[in-house]
Order: sequence, then structure tokens, then C-alpha cells
Amino acid sequence: MPGENLTTWSFFFLEGFSKYPKLEIILFAFSLVMYLVTLLGNSTLILITILDSRLQTPMYFFLGNLSFMDICYTSASIPTLLVNLLSSQKTIVFSGCAVQMYLSLAMGSTECVLLAVMAYDRYVAICSPLRYPLLMSRQVCVQLATVSWVTGCLTALLETSCALRMPLCGNLIDHFTCEILAVLKLACTSSLLMDVTMLAVSILLLPVPMLLICISYVFILSTILRISSAEGRNKAFSTCGAHLTVVVLYYGAALYMYLKPSSSGSQQIDKIISLLYGVLTPMLNPIIYSLRNKEVKDAMKKLQDKISSHQTHERI
Repeated sequence: MPGENLTTWSFFFLEGFSKYPKLEIILFAFSLVMYLVTLLGNSTLILITILDSRLQTPMYFFLGNLSFMDICYTSASIPTLLVNLLSSQKTIVFSGCAVQMYLSLAMGSTECVLLAVMAYDRYVAICSPLRYPLLMSRQVCVQLATVSWVTGCLTALLETSCALRMPLCGNLIDHFTCEILAVLKLACTSSLLMDVTMLAVSILLLPVPMLLICISYVFILSTILRISSAEGRNKAFSTCGAHLTVVVLYYGAALYMYLKPSSSGSQQIDKIISLLYGVLTPMLNPIIYSLRNKEVKDAMKKLQDKISSHQTHERI
């Protein structure tokens, strides 16, 4: 029927991994454990950066933002995934789908910018240590974090509003979440505005920050190699190595998802990749930073000692 293309759907079906019912139980346990570890790890990291005065520095300020972002990012989609993995009716209402799409895009986009900001912070700390307190003052750090959040939230708002205006010819989303690329596959017609918007935002938030990160690390590496002290080199490599690990994991998956041709790749592979950067990376972030950072490990030990002494005092 001519008017069928303009139907406004009140809810959507999320296909997820329903073609593999035996796999769903494994994925439920896998996703639940990773989500709980993500909440615990990132919450602990935020807590110790607030409580320990030694960690109230620009690097840990940005790391706290990253941890909060990861909590919001996973909470936007993983609870829905967990419910649907155990449910025969894998549905989500239109408003819930719109909110989920926006939050996922906003947090993911903000993280792209924030990782570039964190690379700049490491560049200033290692290449211009004497000017570091001036160049990375509290005011500058807040401004850089604000730019990251505003850029991510506005670009997500633009993409989501454009996507929600598209006429959809069905309500079966071949994904476990309202991921924008999966939703756009339901569009009845192609839209030049939507295509240009997605391409412009993807270039702005993926190759551009990646280029800035690469440039920063070229200067960082050349400076580290000139450090005469072995201890100084090891400390610089440790903090930068943690950041680079997160960058490779996150950007690698995001570049594959958003800059590959829409006709290439399997939707099942896309779902697995989405799990990698949507669940695994947020879980690994606090682990990577804490395991490779002596200051974080010392702060965690100090916090554990305080808790233990408090419990001992209560028993007495």
C-alpha cells in the first residue's frame, strides 16, 4: 500500500541472537559478568580518584570522565540485552529505542573526543613538563572535558533526529540493541541528508581524533627515547601504553563498524564487534589503567586498608 512506508511503529522487535538459542544462555552469563565487572571497576576508579588527593591530577580527571562515560554507555544497552536474551518476546518501545540510540551514540562519540584529549594531556606532560601546570590547569581540563561531552551529545542528537525522521518499512531490527546502522537498514528509501550526516560525523569523530592521537604519540615517543633515566622511560611507557591499548581496542572496532561499506560484512559479525566495543572495552578500561599504573594500585590498596581497618574497628 502507498501509505505503508510512512507507518509509525510503536515498538520494535530486536532479533539479537535468537537464531542461536543455545548461545543466548552463554551470552547472558558472559554479558552479565562483564557488565557487573564494568560497573564495579569503573565505579571504584571514580571513587579512588575522588578520595585520593594524589590522583586529583588532569590525567585522572579525564580517566574519571572516561569511567563515568563507560558506565552510562553500557547501562544504555546491556540491561535490555540481558532481558531479551532470556525473553521470547524481544521487544522495545519506540521511545525506549530512541533513547537507547541517542545515549549509545552520545557516549561513544564523547569517548572518541575524550581519548584524543587524553593523548594531548600525555603529550603536554611528557614533552612540555615545565609548562604542564599552566597548559593543563583545572580550568583548561574542565573546558576540554566539556568540549568532549558537548561534541558527543550534539553529534548524537543530530544523527538520532535524522534517523528518527526516516520512514521505516518494518520493525524487526537485526541487532541486540537499537544501533543506528541496524535501524537505518529498515529505511524504505535512502536519504542523501542521512548519508552525508553519518559520513561527516564518522570522519569528524574517528579519523580526525585518530590522526591527532598518532601525531601526539610520534612526539611522545621521540621524547621518551631521549629520557636518560630508565625509571623515567618505564613510567612514561606505562601510562602511555595503557592509553594506547584502550585507543586500539575502541577505535579498531568503531572504525570497522562505521567506515566500512554498508554492503560489506555480515550482520552477525557486526553484532560480535558491537559486543566487543560495547561491553568488553568498557570492562577492560579500568583493568588496563589499574594494572599498568602504580599510583592507581597504591590508591586501591590504601582504600582497601581503610575499609579493613573500619570493619575491624566496628567488630571491636
